[in-house]
Amino acid sequence: MTITMPPTTVEGIQLTVTPFRPDAVIGTMGLPTLLQLVPSPKAEEDKRALKYASGALRRHAEVRGLVQRMLKATQKGRNVTSYASYIATGVSGGHGAAWSTPPITLWLDGQPGAVSDELIVGSGIRTITVLPGSPVVAIDGETQVTAWHELYDNPERFGTTYETLSSVRLPFELYFGLGVEDARQIFYDRNVEGVPVAKNLAMSMDQRDIGTQLAHRIAESVKVEHDGKVVPFGKLVQARKRQLTKTDPELVTLSALRVLVITALHGRGGLGLSSATLHAEDLPDGVGGDSAERRLLPLLSAVVSRLYPHFAARTAVSAPAVLAGIGIAVHQATGWATSGQPLSEDDLYALLDSVRWEREATYWDGVAASANAQGTLNFGGGAKDSGGRVADALLYPDSEHGRKIRGW
Repeated sequence: MTITMPPTTVEGIQLTVTPFRPDAVIGTMGLPTLLQLVPSPKAEEDKRALKYASGALRRHAEVRGLVQRMLKATQKGRNVTSYASYIATGVSGGHGAAWSTPPITLWLDGQPGAVSDELIVGSGIRTITVLPGSPVVAIDGETQVTAWHELYDNPERFGTTYETLSSVRLPFELYFGLGVEDARQIFYDRNVEGVPVAKNLAMSMDQRDIGTQLAHRIAESVKVEHDGKVVPFGKLVQARKRQLTKTDPELVTLSALRVLVITALHGRGGLGLSSATLHAEDLPDGVGGDSAERRLLPLLSAVVSRLYPHFAARTAVSAPAVLAGIGIAVHQATGWATSGQPLSEDDLYALLDSVRWEREATYWDGVAASANAQGTLNFGGGAKDSGGRVADALLYPDSEHGRKIRGW
Protein backbone atom coordinates (compact mmCIF):
# COMPACT_ATOMS: atom_id res chain seq x y z
CA MET A 1 0.00 0.00 0.00
CA THR A 2 1.22 3.48 -0.82
CA ILE A 3 0.13 6.85 0.57
CA THR A 4 -1.05 9.42 -1.91
CA MET A 5 1.07 12.57 -1.59
CA PRO A 6 -0.69 15.94 -1.32
CA PRO A 7 -0.45 18.41 -4.22
CA THR A 8 2.74 20.42 -4.27
CA THR A 9 2.31 23.76 -2.53
CA VAL A 10 4.69 26.69 -2.72
CA GLU A 11 5.93 27.69 0.70
CA GLY A 12 7.52 30.99 1.60
CA ILE A 13 6.67 34.56 2.59
CA GLN A 14 3.33 35.58 1.12
CA LEU A 15 2.69 39.24 0.33
CA THR A 16 -0.56 40.91 -0.72
CA VAL A 17 0.27 43.29 -3.56
CA THR A 18 -1.01 45.35 -6.46
CA PRO A 19 1.01 45.36 -9.72
CA PHE A 20 1.87 48.67 -11.37
CA ARG A 21 3.91 47.13 -14.19
CA PRO A 22 4.53 43.50 -15.23
CA ASP A 23 7.69 43.18 -13.12
CA ALA A 24 6.83 45.38 -10.13
CA VAL A 25 4.22 45.52 -7.37
CA ILE A 26 3.36 47.70 -4.39
CA GLY A 27 1.88 46.85 -1.02
CA THR A 28 2.40 46.94 2.71
CA MET A 29 3.89 44.36 5.04
CA GLY A 30 4.36 44.00 8.78
CA LEU A 31 7.74 44.96 10.21
CA PRO A 32 8.62 41.39 11.31
CA THR A 33 8.00 40.24 7.73
CA LEU A 34 10.33 42.92 6.34
CA LEU A 35 13.07 41.98 8.78
CA GLN A 36 12.72 38.31 7.86
CA LEU A 37 12.72 39.12 4.15
CA VAL A 38 15.69 41.57 4.19
CA PRO A 39 18.57 40.76 6.57
CA SER A 40 20.36 43.56 8.41
CA PRO A 41 22.81 45.29 6.05
CA LYS A 42 25.00 46.13 9.05
CA ALA A 43 25.26 42.44 9.99
CA GLU A 44 26.18 41.56 6.43
CA GLU A 45 29.16 43.92 6.58
CA ASP A 46 30.55 42.21 9.71
CA LYS A 47 33.07 39.88 8.07
CA ARG A 48 33.77 37.96 11.27
CA ALA A 49 30.08 37.25 11.93
CA LEU A 50 29.43 36.51 8.26
CA LYS A 51 32.11 33.82 8.34
CA TYR A 52 29.90 31.73 10.65
CA ALA A 53 26.55 32.77 9.12
CA SER A 54 24.27 30.49 7.13
CA GLY A 55 24.89 29.94 3.46
CA ALA A 56 21.68 31.79 2.61
CA LEU A 57 22.87 34.89 4.48
CA ARG A 58 26.29 34.78 2.83
CA ARG A 59 24.67 34.50 -0.60
CA HIS A 60 22.38 37.40 0.25
CA ALA A 61 25.39 39.51 1.27
CA GLU A 62 27.05 38.77 -2.08
CA VAL A 63 23.96 39.84 -4.02
CA ARG A 64 23.57 42.98 -1.90
CA GLY A 65 27.16 43.91 -2.62
CA LEU A 66 26.38 43.98 -6.34
CA VAL A 67 23.75 46.72 -6.07
CA GLN A 68 24.31 48.64 -2.81
CA ARG A 69 26.97 50.85 -1.23
CA MET A 70 28.64 50.19 2.10
CA LEU A 71 27.24 51.41 5.41
CA LYS A 72 30.45 51.12 7.40
CA ALA A 73 32.42 54.35 7.92
CA THR A 74 30.06 56.41 5.73
CA GLN A 75 27.52 59.14 6.40
CA LYS A 76 24.86 56.64 5.42
CA GLY A 77 25.96 54.36 8.25
CA ARG A 78 26.30 57.21 10.73
CA ASN A 79 22.69 58.21 10.06
CA VAL A 80 21.28 54.84 11.15
CA THR A 81 21.06 55.47 14.90
CA SER A 82 19.53 58.94 14.56
CA TYR A 83 17.05 57.57 12.01
CA ALA A 84 16.13 54.76 14.40
CA SER A 85 15.53 57.31 17.18
CA TYR A 86 13.31 59.37 14.88
CA ILE A 87 11.29 56.29 13.89
CA ALA A 88 10.96 55.11 17.50
CA THR A 89 9.58 58.49 18.56
CA GLY A 90 7.16 58.38 15.62
CA VAL A 91 5.77 54.90 16.25
CA SER A 92 5.44 55.74 19.96
CA GLY A 93 3.33 58.82 19.19
CA GLY A 94 5.94 61.44 20.05
CA HIS A 95 5.68 63.19 16.68
CA GLY A 96 1.90 63.05 16.47
CA ALA A 97 0.84 62.80 12.82
CA ALA A 98 3.78 64.91 11.61
CA TRP A 99 6.23 62.18 10.71
CA SER A 100 6.81 59.80 7.83
CA THR A 101 9.20 57.29 6.29
CA PRO A 102 9.24 56.72 2.52
CA PRO A 103 8.23 53.42 0.93
CA ILE A 104 11.11 50.94 0.74
CA THR A 105 12.17 49.84 -2.74
CA LEU A 106 13.01 46.12 -2.84
CA TRP A 107 14.51 43.95 -5.56
CA LEU A 108 13.96 40.18 -5.68
CA ASP A 109 16.83 38.46 -7.45
CA GLY A 110 14.71 36.07 -9.47
CA GLN A 111 10.99 35.40 -9.78
CA PRO A 112 8.32 34.90 -7.12
CA GLY A 113 7.61 31.29 -6.30
CA ALA A 114 3.91 31.78 -7.00
CA VAL A 115 1.46 34.48 -8.03
CA SER A 116 -2.23 34.07 -7.23
CA ASP A 117 -5.26 35.04 -9.25
CA GLU A 118 -6.88 38.38 -8.42
CA LEU A 119 -8.36 38.29 -4.93
CA ILE A 120 -11.06 40.70 -6.04
CA VAL A 121 -11.88 40.53 -9.75
CA GLY A 122 -10.82 43.70 -11.55
CA SER A 123 -8.87 45.11 -8.60
CA GLY A 124 -5.46 43.80 -9.55
CA ILE A 125 -4.89 42.77 -5.93
CA ARG A 126 -3.26 39.36 -5.60
CA THR A 127 -0.67 37.52 -3.52
CA ILE A 128 2.87 36.63 -4.46
CA THR A 129 5.08 34.17 -2.61
CA VAL A 130 8.80 34.77 -2.08
CA LEU A 131 10.62 31.46 -1.77
CA PRO A 132 12.82 30.83 1.29
CA GLY A 133 16.40 31.87 0.63
CA SER A 134 15.55 34.09 -2.35
CA PRO A 135 17.70 37.24 -2.01
CA VAL A 136 15.63 40.40 -1.51
CA VAL A 137 17.68 43.61 -1.35
CA ALA A 138 16.61 47.17 -0.51
CA ILE A 139 17.89 49.19 -3.45
CA ASP A 140 16.35 52.37 -2.03
CA GLY A 141 15.60 52.92 1.64
CA GLU A 142 18.39 50.69 2.97
CA THR A 143 19.24 53.12 5.77
CA GLN A 144 15.64 52.84 6.90
CA VAL A 145 15.77 49.03 6.78
CA THR A 146 18.95 49.09 8.88
CA ALA A 147 17.30 51.45 11.36
CA TRP A 148 14.29 49.11 11.70
CA HIS A 149 16.70 46.23 12.44
CA GLU A 150 18.42 48.35 15.11
CA LEU A 151 15.06 49.12 16.69
CA TYR A 152 13.81 45.55 16.68
CA ASP A 153 17.10 44.19 18.03
CA ASN A 154 17.00 46.53 21.04
CA PRO A 155 13.71 48.42 21.35
CA GLU A 156 14.36 49.46 24.97
CA ARG A 157 17.43 51.43 23.86
CA PHE A 158 15.14 53.64 21.79
CA GLY A 159 12.28 53.86 24.27
CA THR A 160 9.85 51.53 22.51
CA THR A 161 8.68 47.90 22.77
CA TYR A 162 8.45 44.74 20.66
CA GLU A 163 4.67 44.93 20.91
CA THR A 164 4.63 48.43 19.43
CA LEU A 165 7.04 47.54 16.66
CA SER A 166 5.29 44.29 15.79
CA SER A 167 2.12 46.20 14.92
CA VAL A 168 3.87 48.48 12.42
CA ARG A 169 3.08 48.12 8.72
CA LEU A 170 5.41 49.48 6.07
CA PRO A 171 4.76 50.48 2.46
CA PHE A 172 7.02 48.93 -0.16
CA GLU A 173 7.52 48.42 -3.86
CA LEU A 174 9.05 45.19 -5.11
CA TYR A 175 10.79 44.61 -8.43
CA PHE A 176 11.42 41.04 -9.62
CA GLY A 177 12.79 39.22 -12.64
CA LEU A 178 15.33 42.00 -13.28
CA GLY A 179 19.03 41.41 -13.79
CA VAL A 180 21.73 42.94 -11.64
CA GLU A 181 22.36 45.65 -14.23
CA ASP A 182 18.73 46.77 -14.15
CA ALA A 183 18.71 46.77 -10.34
CA ARG A 184 21.87 48.89 -10.33
CA GLN A 185 20.24 51.32 -12.74
CA ILE A 186 17.21 51.70 -10.47
CA PHE A 187 19.60 52.37 -7.56
CA TYR A 188 21.34 55.04 -9.64
CA ASP A 189 18.12 56.66 -10.83
CA ARG A 190 16.67 56.86 -7.32
CA ASN A 191 19.82 58.38 -5.85
CA VAL A 192 20.98 60.67 -8.67
CA GLU A 193 18.16 61.62 -11.03
CA GLY A 194 16.10 63.38 -8.37
CA VAL A 195 17.09 66.92 -7.34
CA PRO A 196 18.10 66.89 -3.66
CA VAL A 197 16.55 69.51 -1.40
CA ALA A 198 19.02 72.11 -0.16
CA LYS A 199 19.72 71.51 3.53
CA ASN A 200 18.79 75.00 4.72
CA LEU A 201 15.54 74.89 2.72
CA ALA A 202 14.69 71.53 4.28
CA MET A 203 15.38 73.05 7.72
CA SER A 204 12.90 75.83 6.98
CA MET A 205 10.20 73.15 6.55
CA ASP A 206 10.94 71.38 9.86
CA GLN A 207 8.11 72.32 12.20
CA ARG A 208 9.89 70.73 15.19
CA ASP A 209 12.90 72.99 14.67
CA ILE A 210 12.95 75.89 17.16
CA GLY A 211 14.42 78.28 14.58
CA THR A 212 11.63 77.51 12.12
CA GLN A 213 8.95 77.81 14.82
CA LEU A 214 10.17 81.24 15.89
CA ALA A 215 10.61 82.45 12.32
CA HIS A 216 6.98 81.55 11.58
CA ARG A 217 5.73 83.25 14.77
CA ILE A 218 7.69 86.41 14.09
CA ALA A 219 6.43 86.53 10.52
CA GLU A 220 2.82 86.18 11.68
CA SER A 221 3.09 88.61 14.62
CA VAL A 222 4.43 91.54 12.57
CA LYS A 223 1.70 93.47 10.76
CA VAL A 224 2.70 95.69 7.85
CA GLU A 225 0.98 97.86 5.28
CA HIS A 226 1.45 96.38 1.84
CA ASP A 227 -0.34 97.52 -1.31
CA GLY A 228 -2.76 99.54 0.77
CA LYS A 229 -3.67 96.66 3.09
CA VAL A 230 -2.48 95.70 6.57
CA VAL A 231 -1.26 92.09 6.34
CA PRO A 232 0.91 89.75 8.40
CA PHE A 233 4.55 89.94 7.33
CA GLY A 234 4.27 86.17 6.81
CA LYS A 235 2.27 86.84 3.63
CA LEU A 236 5.47 88.29 2.18
CA VAL A 237 7.75 85.42 3.22
CA GLN A 238 8.71 82.81 0.61
CA ALA A 239 8.68 79.41 2.34
CA ARG A 240 9.24 77.11 -0.65
CA LYS A 241 12.42 78.42 -2.24
CA ARG A 242 15.94 79.11 -1.05
CA GLN A 243 16.40 82.27 -3.11
CA LEU A 244 14.13 85.00 -4.39
CA THR A 245 13.98 86.14 -8.00
CA LYS A 246 13.13 89.61 -9.24
CA THR A 247 9.64 88.46 -10.19
CA ASP A 248 8.77 86.93 -6.81
CA PRO A 249 6.14 88.94 -4.91
CA GLU A 250 7.64 87.91 -1.56
CA LEU A 251 10.29 90.05 0.15
CA VAL A 252 12.38 87.49 2.05
CA THR A 253 12.75 83.71 2.30
CA LEU A 254 11.78 81.73 5.37
CA SER A 255 15.25 80.15 5.44
CA ALA A 256 16.83 83.64 5.63
CA LEU A 257 14.44 84.66 8.40
CA ARG A 258 15.39 81.47 10.25
CA VAL A 259 19.08 82.48 10.02
CA LEU A 260 18.15 85.74 11.76
CA VAL A 261 16.57 83.73 14.58
CA ILE A 262 19.48 81.28 14.94
CA THR A 263 22.13 84.00 15.12
CA ALA A 264 20.00 86.04 17.54
CA LEU A 265 19.87 82.95 19.77
CA HIS A 266 23.54 81.95 19.53
CA GLY A 267 25.43 84.98 18.25
CA ARG A 268 28.38 84.16 16.02
CA GLY A 269 28.09 80.50 16.98
CA GLY A 270 24.77 80.46 15.13
CA LEU A 271 26.56 80.80 11.80
CA GLY A 272 27.69 77.19 12.09
CA LEU A 273 24.19 76.05 13.13
CA SER A 274 22.23 77.59 10.28
CA SER A 275 22.01 74.24 8.44
CA ALA A 276 21.42 72.10 11.54
CA THR A 277 18.16 71.16 13.20
CA LEU A 278 17.73 73.09 16.45
CA HIS A 279 15.97 71.37 19.34
CA ALA A 280 15.50 72.40 22.98
CA GLU A 281 18.78 70.80 24.04
CA ASP A 282 20.60 72.95 21.47
CA LEU A 283 19.64 76.28 23.07
CA PRO A 284 22.30 78.42 24.80
CA ASP A 285 23.19 77.40 28.35
CA GLY A 286 20.61 78.61 30.83
CA VAL A 287 18.09 79.54 28.13
CA GLY A 288 14.90 77.50 27.89
CA GLY A 289 12.50 77.34 24.98
CA ASP A 290 9.87 79.49 26.69
CA SER A 291 12.34 82.15 27.83
CA ALA A 292 13.94 82.27 24.37
CA GLU A 293 10.56 82.85 22.78
CA ARG A 294 9.51 85.46 25.37
CA ARG A 295 12.65 87.49 24.65
CA LEU A 296 13.14 86.96 20.93
CA LEU A 297 9.57 87.17 19.68
CA PRO A 298 9.03 90.82 20.67
CA LEU A 299 12.65 91.84 20.04
CA LEU A 300 12.94 90.36 16.54
CA SER A 301 9.39 91.42 15.68
CA ALA A 302 10.37 94.99 16.52
CA VAL A 303 13.52 94.69 14.40
CA VAL A 304 11.57 93.31 11.42
CA SER A 305 8.93 96.04 11.78
CA ARG A 306 11.61 98.71 11.93
CA LEU A 307 13.34 97.32 8.84
CA TYR A 308 10.14 96.65 6.88
CA PRO A 309 10.49 99.71 4.58
CA HIS A 310 13.89 98.33 3.54
CA PHE A 311 12.41 94.87 2.94
CA ALA A 312 9.67 96.47 0.83
CA ALA A 313 12.28 98.41 -1.16
CA ARG A 314 14.10 95.09 -1.81
CA THR A 315 17.36 96.32 -0.36
CA ALA A 316 20.30 94.34 0.99
CA VAL A 317 18.45 93.67 4.24
CA SER A 318 16.77 90.52 2.87
CA ALA A 319 20.08 88.77 2.05
CA PRO A 320 20.81 85.81 4.37
CA ALA A 321 24.32 87.13 5.16
CA VAL A 322 22.91 90.52 6.15
CA LEU A 323 20.17 88.97 8.30
CA ALA A 324 22.82 86.76 9.92
CA GLY A 325 24.83 89.85 10.84
CA ILE A 326 21.72 91.57 12.18
CA GLY A 327 20.97 88.49 14.28
CA ILE A 328 24.47 88.57 15.78
CA ALA A 329 23.93 92.22 16.72
CA VAL A 330 20.51 91.37 18.20
CA HIS A 331 22.18 88.64 20.27
CA GLN A 332 24.04 91.35 22.19
CA ALA A 333 20.69 92.73 23.33
CA THR A 334 19.15 89.43 24.46
CA GLY A 335 20.64 89.39 27.95
CA TRP A 336 22.31 85.99 27.55
CA ALA A 337 25.28 86.96 25.36
CA THR A 338 28.49 85.77 27.06
CA SER A 339 30.96 87.82 25.01
CA GLY A 340 31.10 91.20 23.34
CA GLN A 341 29.55 94.47 24.47
CA PRO A 342 25.97 94.17 25.77
CA LEU A 343 23.50 96.42 23.98
CA SER A 344 20.26 98.03 25.05
CA GLU A 345 17.42 97.91 22.57
CA ASP A 346 17.88 101.64 21.88
CA ASP A 347 21.59 101.06 21.19
CA LEU A 348 20.69 98.26 18.79
CA TYR A 349 18.15 100.35 16.92
CA ALA A 350 20.62 103.24 16.65
CA LEU A 351 23.18 100.93 15.03
CA LEU A 352 20.61 99.64 12.54
CA ASP A 353 19.13 103.05 11.74
CA SER A 354 22.50 104.45 10.68
CA VAL A 355 23.04 101.83 7.94
CA ARG A 356 22.60 102.46 4.21
CA TRP A 357 20.61 99.39 3.22
CA GLU A 358 20.45 100.20 -0.50
CA ARG A 359 21.64 97.30 -2.63
CA GLU A 360 24.66 99.18 -3.95
CA ALA A 361 28.32 98.23 -4.27
CA THR A 362 29.35 101.46 -2.53
CA TYR A 363 28.01 100.09 0.74
CA TRP A 364 28.06 96.29 0.49
CA ASP A 365 30.87 95.22 -1.84
CA GLY A 366 33.41 93.30 0.23
CA VAL A 367 31.13 93.17 3.27
CA ALA A 368 28.12 90.98 2.39
CA ALA A 369 28.54 90.76 -1.36
CA SER A 370 30.96 91.01 -4.26
CA ALA A 371 30.58 93.36 -7.22
CA ASN A 372 31.45 92.69 -10.85
CA ALA A 373 33.02 95.20 -13.22
CA GLN A 374 29.63 96.79 -13.86
CA GLY A 375 29.01 97.20 -10.13
CA THR A 376 26.32 94.52 -9.95
CA LEU A 377 26.26 92.90 -6.51
CA ASN A 378 26.23 89.17 -5.85
CA PHE A 379 25.14 88.16 -2.34
CA GLY A 380 25.73 84.48 -3.08
CA GLY A 381 28.42 84.00 -0.41
CA GLY A 382 25.79 83.22 2.19
CA ALA A 383 25.49 83.61 5.94
CA LYS A 384 28.48 81.48 6.93
CA ASP A 385 30.86 83.31 4.60
CA SER A 386 29.79 86.90 5.22
CA GLY A 387 27.59 87.01 8.32
CA GLY A 388 30.53 87.70 10.64
CA ARG A 389 31.76 90.64 8.54
CA VAL A 390 28.27 92.14 8.46
CA ALA A 391 28.03 91.79 12.24
CA ASP A 392 31.37 93.55 12.75
CA ALA A 393 30.29 96.34 10.42
CA LEU A 394 27.03 96.77 12.35
CA LEU A 395 28.54 96.60 15.84
CA TYR A 396 31.62 98.73 15.16
CA PRO A 397 30.57 101.85 13.22
CA ASP A 398 34.09 103.33 13.26
CA SER A 399 35.67 100.28 11.62
CA GLU A 400 36.43 100.27 7.90
CA HIS A 401 33.41 98.13 7.09
CA GLY A 402 31.31 99.96 9.66
CA ARG A 403 31.93 103.26 7.89
CA LYS A 404 31.41 101.67 4.47
CA ILE A 405 27.88 100.36 5.14
CA ARG A 406 26.94 103.74 6.59
CA GLY A 407 28.35 105.74 3.69
CA TRP A 408 30.74 107.70 5.92
